[in-house]
Amino acid sequence: MPLDLNRLPLRSSRTVDLNLLKVRIATNLEEFAAYAYFSREAPPGEEPDHEIYCIDLDRDDHDTDELARLADRSLRAKRFRTGYYLNHVFGDPAYLITEGRRSYVFGRRLERTVWPYFVKRILTDFAVDHGYLHLKAAAFVLDGAATLLVGPNAGGKTVFMTQACLAGARFLSNTHLLVRDGYAYGVPSAVRVRRDASFGPLIDRHGLTEHLEQGDFVASPELLFPGEPVDAAPIRNIVITDFDPSRPPGFEEIPTARAELFLDQFAFAVTTYGLKDDLMNHCGGDVLRFTDVLGAMKAQLAELVGGARCFRSNVDMLDPAARDTVLRELAGTHSAGVPAVGAAAGATRLQAAGR
Repeated sequence: MPLDLNRLPLRSSRTVDLNLLKVRIATNLEEFAAYAYFSREAPPGEEPDHEIYCIDLDRDDHDTDELARLADRSLRAKRFRTGYYLNHVFGDPAYLITEGRRSYVFGRRLERTVWPYFVKRILTDFAVDHGYLHLKAAAFVLDGAATLLVGPNAGGKTVFMTQACLAGARFLSNTHLLVRDGYAYGVPSAVRVRRDASFGPLIDRHGLTEHLEQGDFVASPELLFPGEPVDAAPIRNIVITDFDPSRPPGFEEIPTARAELFLDQFAFAVTTYGLKDDLMNHCGGDVLRFTDVLGAMKAQLAELVGGARCFRSNVDMLDPAARDTVLRELAGTHSAGVPAVGAAAGATRLQAAGR
C-alpha cells in the first residue's frame, strides 16, 4: 500500500514557541528526546508556522525503497540518506520529504535532526522571508540592553552567558538570535550545562536530558537562572569570547571591521551552519534571488556591528571580581581603558583599541 503522509501513526506532538514563530513537532514515539531542547510551548490551539514529522523506523516499519523514491532531490536530502545531517552531527540514514511548510523525516534517533538541522534551517528561512538576520549567538540583557556573545567552539560563550545571568542579567538566548533594526529577538531553548559545582545538583534533582554530545545536559533557562527570560531588547554590545587561560587575560574594545569579519564566519548562520545549499533551495534555485538575499543579510550584519560596541574577551568569568568588572563595562558604568582589577590579581584588563 503506498505511503500516505496524512495517515502516519502519530503518538505524541508538541508545538514549541520560538518567539517570532511556532513549530509543531510530531512523532510516532510516545516519548521523544527532541522535546527537551525547547523551553517554551505555544498556547493551545495556536497554528504553527512550520511542522516537523519524525517517524522512527524502529517503532513503525516503512519500505525504505519507497521512502528513497519519495525523498527530496536536494543536496541536504541526499546527505540525510548517508547519515550526515549538519556540520558534525551524524546518525543512521534518514529520508527527508518536504511539502511546503511541512517536513517529514524517517529514520532512527531523529532527535539528532530536529535541533541540529531543522530549527536552524527553519529560522534561516523565516529570517529571509521576514527581513531578519539569523545569528548563532548567546545573549543576555543588562540595564535594558542586550549583549550578544559569539565565539569559536570552546571559547567560553556559555560560561560567560550563564555567569552573567547568575549575577543578575536576564537571559535572552542560548544559541540563536533573530536581529532586525538594532533589536535582538531571542529563540527560547534549553541551555547546555555540564556537571559542575553550579549545575551538578540540578542535573540529578531534575533528571535532566543528556545532550547529543556526551557529558552535557540540557535544562530550561527558567530552571537555571533567577528572573524571567526576555524576548527582545535593543543591542548595545557584541562580545567575542576567546577564553584561553594560557594567554594574557584581557577585555578590549576592537575595531568594527575586525568584529564583522569574525561574525561573518562564526555567527552568520548561513556560513556557520553550512546552509548555503538550503538557502539556494529556499530561493527556488534562482541565482539572482540567492545573491540578492545573501547581499541583504551581509548588509544587515555590517549595520549590526556598526551600531554596537564590539569587544574581545579573554576573561575568567568564574572569577567574581573579573566578572563584575566586565559586566559594569557592558552596562556602560565603567570607563574603557581604565584597569579593571590589579594585574597582580590575575584579572582582566580593559583596553580601548578604537573602532
